[in-house]
Order: sequence, then structure tokens, then C-alpha cells
Amino acid sequence: MNSSPKPRSPFCEPAYATPASNHPIDLRLDRNEGRGPDQALVDALQQCDSMALRQYPSCRGLESDIATRFGIAAERVVVTAGGDDAIQRLCRAFLGPGCSLVVPTPTFEMIPRIAGWEGASVVTVDWREPRYPTDAVLQAASPQTRMVAMVSPNNPTGGWATENDLIRVSEALPNAVVMVDAAYAEFGDADLTATALTLPNAVVLRTFSKAQGLAGLRIGYAMGPEPLINAVRSAGLPYPVSQPSILMAQTAFARGTEPPAYVEAVIKERQQLAATLEACGWNARPSQGNFVFAEGPDERWFRDAMAAMGIAIRCWPDSVELAGSVRITCPGSSADFARVTSAIRTALQPEAILFDMDGVLADVTGSYRAAIVATVEAFGGQTTPAAIERVKQSGDANNDWRVTQRILASQGIDVDLRTVQERFDGLYNGTEHTGGLHQNETLIGTADELRDLSRRCKLAIVTGRPRLEAERFLSRFGIERCFDAIVTAEDAPSKPSPDPVRLAMSRLGVESAWMIGDTPDDIVAARGASVLPIGICGDGSQSDAARQSLAQSGAARTLIQWTDIKEVLP
Repeated sequence: MNSSPKPRSPFCEPAYATPASNHPIDLRLDRNEGRGPDQALVDALQQCDSMALRQYPSCRGLESDIATRFGIAAERVVVTAGGDDAIQRLCRAFLGPGCSLVVPTPTFEMIPRIAGWEGASVVTVDWREPRYPTDAVLQAASPQTRMVAMVSPNNPTGGWATENDLIRVSEALPNAVVMVDAAYAEFGDADLTATALTLPNAVVLRTFSKAQGLAGLRIGYAMGPEPLINAVRSAGLPYPVSQPSILMAQTAFARGTEPPAYVEAVIKERQQLAATLEACGWNARPSQGNFVFAEGPDERWFRDAMAAMGIAIRCWPDSVELAGSVRITCPGSSADFARVTSAIRTALQPEAILFDMDGVLADVTGSYRAAIVATVEAFGGQTTPAAIERVKQSGDANNDWRVTQRILASQGIDVDLRTVQERFDGLYNGTEHTGGLHQNETLIGTADELRDLSRRCKLAIVTGRPRLEAERFLSRFGIERCFDAIVTAEDAPSKPSPDPVRLAMSRLGVESAWMIGDTPDDIVAARGASVLPIGICGDGSQSDAARQSLAQSGAARTLIQWTDIKEVLP
């Protein structure tokens, strides 16, 4: 237990100032938002005519509807701009300098933060077990305690309080307001709302953001004894929500307190999601929210890996209290849920690792890159390794013949692709009288490291090289037996098409894999095949630019070379 006059919450929304910030996210499971409303509800906005929009909105009708649903007087209900507004009003009405809030943590970050804004001291107690720590809360209370927070189900952990917990706190602290944050009540085994409404010092907060999937409306409500609600009403602005929000909330409320099918889907997913995480080595806590909270070895990697597959999950790497944990919202959709569980298994338990060849396994500085330089010069142009790297990182550059032709074209030199290819291949493969630049290639890493990795999971090659050139390299360094499948230029379209990645997965007979590549084409191809993309940026002069390019393409992590994979491989 500790006390501080102005708490600084460690639970701030992530700034994503990591590689995750560059990932194209299309499934957000980091904010506990509910599934969006159907079109029929959205169409209710058509009833909002110009007269309704020109007038200041009144919440009285919605408050009356809410009161009727819960069997109380309308004076005991106040509509607010989401649950956050209700929390701020409560703290403004009942807290201030010389007062204290008792709050079990971890819990919803805005509660201690807002209490601190009002100048109140914040007394925290640990909440590690699923059940609300009633005894610890009561021990932490003092004559200065004017408010106790009870978030049930609890965000971010999914823990819960019982009716008995609520009654005990209310009766033991009659001079304190018990804030019952029931934002996730629809998903829990027990809803404390009815019990809270019988108590003289409890205010219960509800929201349309979660089960109703209307977070964009920013609308919630508080209910409690009339004197307390009058204070809450007076502590905020007179017109907290817009007329369109009121109209949609009334329509949603008239259709039922929650969408049963969606809630049932979330509860089912919650159990399956916890089981999936447990099977992957993470400790999933019991949850009664629309999410699962789990603890494991490397939350940063987990977050970035999921983001690389287009899925955002929540973690708190800068929080001492929540370090090593993640929170994943249940999507309430069978298709999205299947995608989530597949992505989790891919991130945490890959069955295979796929390798691009050039720049990943093979150092081609003195071979393919030298052949590009020499071919460009043969047709009267000039280029440098840095210029070649820029073309490679610009995308759609998996074919070195086309890269060479593109460089020539940028200098006003028009050469057909066949002519470029013939010159390039002569330099790279050599002739009867010359050995060819391919002899300059070296293996990145060691054969023993590849053999060790091949004993942990299946390995495959996905390269734009012709098969003869790929097999020649593997044979030269004695690593051909490390790979269970090889996909080359003859087998599928060039990357960034996902087809060669999918073909490798099919040949391996696996469903989850990581792909290691050194260009955006590799990353895009991997993402398109639902494979986790990992970038190699090398240690040359272009490493910073390469790292940025790979991150912007969606790589989960950019390594110096493939042997660094041990940093994140389970």
C-alpha cells in the first residue's frame, strides 16, 4: 500500500514509438472496443433532422429510458460523455485536497489519474488475485477516504467483485462514495448494478462503448442516490453529448441492454483465447471482461509480432506494475477470432522459418551487387552500392535483372531486358574461361548454426534466384540438407507476390511460420501469406535506411543478420 498526492498513472495509451508504429493495423484489439452496430442502428441517424441539430441536446429522454429499464426514478440517472466523463464528475464532486481515494491496482488508468487532477491523494492496494481485495481496501481506508473505486469486471486484468464485496465496502465506509465502474458488466458472471442501486453511498457507471459497440458516440451514464447524482450532474457541463449520440443511444437501448449473440460469442472466445495463450506458454488470468489479460516472457516482441500481422494488442512495457503482460480484446467474430488465434500461434510457436537467400544467407556484395554495377557500366551508365540499395528498398525489386534495367533507364539508357540478362548472367555465372562473380559469395552465419536451427523447426528457402544458382550456393557451403523445401524463380511469381511464400508453406506442410528477408518485397510477401515478417538490415552504410524501409513495410523486427533470430525465437 502506498500514498501519493498526485499520481502519475503508468497505464498511458501506447504511443507506438516502436516498429509497431509502422505496421498497417486493420484489426484493433488493444482498446476493448465492442463490435460495431449493424446498419439498421446507423440508419437511425436519418431521424436527426436540421431542427434537432440546431437545438442544444437534452438527455432527459434517454435518462428516463435508462431509469425505466433499471426501475428507478429518472432523477437518479445522469448521462455523461462516456465513462471517463462520469469518473471525472465524481472526482470533481467528492474529491479534493485533504481527501483520499482508495483504489486497487492495476485497474482502469483514468481513475487514479483524474483523482490526482483534483488534488486528492491516491492510496493503492495490490490486486493480484481474480477477486476484489476487499480486506486490503478496508485496511487502507482512513478518515480522509472520500471515495473507493471498484471496477468490476476489472480493466485491464479481468478480475471481479461480488455483491458481498460491494456491500462490505459500502457499510464499512458510510462517509465515502463507492464508485462502481461496471463498463464490462454485460460480460461478467454477476452484474453489481442492482445491488449498487440499493446502497446509499454507491454510484454505478455504465457505458455504451463496450457491449453496444458505440465507443465513437462517447456516451455513458451514472446511476445512484439522487443527492449523489445531483452532485455528479452539477460537476459537469450542461450538454455533455450530442443529439446524434443521444438518438443512437436511445435506439440501441430500446433494442435491449446488450446484444446477446455478441456477448455470448465474446464469452466463448474468452475461454478459447485463454487456452490458446496458455498452450503457447503464457499465463492467462481468469477474466470476466471482453478481453484476456496474460503474462509472459517478452511482451514487446508479442505486441510487435502481432502488429506485423495487422493486429494491435495492448501492452505496457514502461510500467513496472504491468511489465511482461498483454491484454487482447475478444473480437466477437468467428473469422476475426480464427485470425487472432492463428496469429498468436505464429508469433509464439512457429512451425517453420522461411529464408530469403540474397542478403540473408548469402553475402552478395561481391557477386550480384557487383554484377549490377558492372552491367550498368557495360552500357555506359554508373551506379554505386548505395544507389542499388535504395532501388532494392523502394520495392518491387526482387529481380536483379530488372533492378539493373531500372537503374539504366533512370540514366536515360534504354536496354531491353534480355540484353541486360545476358550481360548480367555472363558476369555472374562466368564462361568457359572465367570463373564468374558467384565465386565471391560467402555464407552469412555458419553451417552449424543452420543445422542447430533446423533441429528446432522446419526450414525453407524462398528466393528469386533461378534454381540452379540457389542449389549451387547451398551445395557449396554444405547446407542443402538443412532445408526441407526450396522455392525458386521457376516455381512461382516474384515477391512481393505472396505465392512463393504460400508454396513453401504448402511444401513444408505447416500452418505457421516466420519469413526472414532483407527487402520490402520479402516483408510484403510474408504479410500477404499470413506469415510473420522479420527484416535483416545488415551492418553496412545503408543499415539505417534499410531498417526504416523494412519497418515501414511491416517487419516485426529488424535484425543485423539471421543468426540474431535467437533473440526472439521461443
